[in-house]
Amino acid sequence: MDQLRAMRVFARVIDAGGFAKAATAMDIAPAVATRLVAELEEHLGARLINRTTRRLALTDVGEDYLERVRNILSEVDDAEAVAGIATAEARGRLSVLVPPGFAVHQLAKHLPRFRALHPKVTLELTVSASVETPDENHDVTIIVQRARPIEGAFIARRVATSEVILCATPEYLAQHGRPLHPRDLAHHDTLMPTPPSEQRELTFKPAWGDGDPEVVELRALPPLMTTHSDTLYAAALAGLGIAGLPSFMAEDALMEQALERVLPQWLMQTVTLFAAMPTRKHVPMRTRAFVDFLVATFGQSQRDPWLAAAGCESC
Repeated sequence: MDQLRAMRVFARVIDAGGFAKAATAMDIAPAVATRLVAELEEHLGARLINRTTRRLALTDVGEDYLERVRNILSEVDDAEAVAGIATAEARGRLSVLVPPGFAVHQLAKHLPRFRALHPKVTLELTVSASVETPDENHDVTIIVQRARPIEGAFIARRVATSEVILCATPEYLAQHGRPLHPRDLAHHDTLMPTPPSEQRELTFKPAWGDGDPEVVELRALPPLMTTHSDTLYAAALAGLGIAGLPSFMAEDALMEQALERVLPQWLMQTVTLFAAMPTRKHVPMRTRAFVDFLVATFGQSQRDPWLAAAGCESC
């Protein structure tokens, strides 16, 4: 039995939630994954996983063993990274945790260029609706930091700054009028990623730097309330109202003039994107290559790169 391989399969089965999914991710047959875990259990003389027809559950021994297996695999990966650094070539599987809005609207369209630069790296993306802290089970976590500082032991590099902006279709604005002041939003249908339990107020600051903030109360009965940003994006494109979206989501639609920025003289919120990595002595070359690629693609300027590309920066 290849014990190290069996340990990798065991850890992947737990992460994937099943033998079939783990086998697909590792490009092996499900029967091979099942056999390797069974051989591992036989070697250890202990059951690691309780199997039912519906789900898998770690035994008490399995939980303790998995924690140690993860540490061992991390050390092995670090050792491979040391050798990889010597060859100056990025290779292997890179696991990345990323918010859906950034994955769909930015990361995906730049992956062909990353692939051309590093053809021996395989990206494994986990797309999660809420990414606020680094995840130790991923090589890189892309975090959208709002007001709260990021906490934890990790290494982080700033990728870019993005403004949350208001935008709507030219057709909607032609029919309902273009707001000239934040107070005008009270007469518009607004699409904001705010839970219904929260008070529907927005605070605006003048982009020119002087003047008092404006607090605006929105309509009590908006046409749509959802925390799913891509649904707001789609609804805005359909002409449902004025949406609040991060610039990295709205960039393409702004460039194609499918959406038009509203109130560019006023600032709503600024978020910062970071690429965070678990603290390790040796960072694999594939991880360094990916983070360097993100910074080179988005972070060459302190300006919002997506509003600059679309030609509608705050003024």
